[in-house]
Amino acid sequence: MVVTTDSSSTRTLVMPPRQRPHPRGRRHSTARQAGPLVYTLLSLIVIASAFPVYWIFVASSRSNSEMNQVPPPLTPGGNLFTNIAASFGQANISLALLNSAWVATVVSLGVVLTSALAGFALSQLRVKGRNVWMVGILGTMMIPLQLGIIPLFQIMAGLNLVGNPWAVVLPYLSSAFGVYFMKQYFDSALPRELIEAGYVDGASTRRIFWSIVLPIARPGMAVLAMLTFMTTWNEFFWPIVVLNPSNPTVQVAISQLGQGYVMDRSVIMAGTLIVTLPVIIAFAILGKQITRGLLQGAVKA
Repeated sequence: MVVTTDSSSTRTLVMPPRQRPHPRGRRHSTARQAGPLVYTLLSLIVIASAFPVYWIFVASSRSNSEMNQVPPPLTPGGNLFTNIAASFGQANISLALLNSAWVATVVSLGVVLTSALAGFALSQLRVKGRNVWMVGILGTMMIPLQLGIIPLFQIMAGLNLVGNPWAVVLPYLSSAFGVYFMKQYFDSALPRELIEAGYVDGASTRRIFWSIVLPIARPGMAVLAMLTFMTTWNEFFWPIVVLNPSNPTVQVAISQLGQGYVMDRSVIMAGTLIVTLPVIIAFAILGKQITRGLLQGAVKA
């Protein structure tokens, strides 16, 4: 601090402290450069994750005799379209793709809607016994589907839905995991002040949900929809019990491939490649949105 005085007044000039340069000549950064070990580990993870998809492509482009060799070939062959045509001839894959797309879409919409409603109620509303309700919902996740397969099949038979894709849709329209996921999302990403402001303005709970809650919940709902879509698309046990080969989903159709005295693994892999591509394409397009939605609720608003 420097003080200067003249005949008329006294003025005090405050000089800012001089910044000392960093010993290395630049500012210190908290971010550290990733080393070779990190890149090596990430490369191994990417290879391990992508290799099964590559192996499906290789196996579907080779003949069955080539795939039975030891060691098997690791490069693609020239029988891809032949094996794909054989898979379409052995099972009704076209109808299976349509059925699976319809079933997965309807189930995803139902799970997102019911989970958002239940998650909002358990997170933001004054529900008596909220913790008891939450424990009961999570407790249903501990009961395997196999224990209820007989009464569930009897219900679908009583509704005349055996062999109908609606028999796959109805049991999956709600999800305990979805309710838990959306409740946690609302706890972290939905400010309580917005709900209170809506009530102060005279809005009803229904109006608050549709006008305030849903716009905030879109990232989490998108993640839940994608996870539900992939899970329903890959569901095998219940569809193969309640559906028949004349009206299958993709997993039921794949179970019909390669049957015979000698199992044709190349045809099975060709059919698997066809039914896997829609999910891979959807995830490639929506991968960034899914990651953003998963991180949206990481920081409390």
